[in-house]
Amino acid sequence: QVQLVESGGGLVQPGGSLGLSCAASGSIFSITTMGWYRQAPGKQRELVARITSGGTTNYADSVKGRFTISRDNAKNTVCLQMNSLKPEDTAVYYCNAYIRIRPTDDVRDYWGQGTQVTVSS
Repeated sequence: QVQLVESGGGLVQPGGSLGLSCAASGSIFSITTMGWYRQAPGKQRELVARITSGGTTNYADSVKGRFTISRDNAKNTVCLQMNSLKPEDTAVYYCNAYIRIRPTDDVRDYWGQGTQVTVSS
């Protein structure tokens, strides 16, 4: 059974920083892309940032220059460092990973349970 467990999140003032971490555990053969999505109340879930196993990254325009995604392939972890946070960054943040359980399996996407990030004074 594969699980994605997130940590971090919480309440931070505008302009502050926060870090999120996500660890994939279970029977895993390989992980391709890992990423972070977010969903604000009344809005659709949107991509924040993602990173391939080779380290190629892409970011939503709204977070470019403020957020940094990184991963540790050996530990099956992905992190999101969020700086210069704005009230509009308030959302539930979800970890996502495309995982192959066995060498002959197709890649399937998995989701974490979500962690709340609130930016408010």
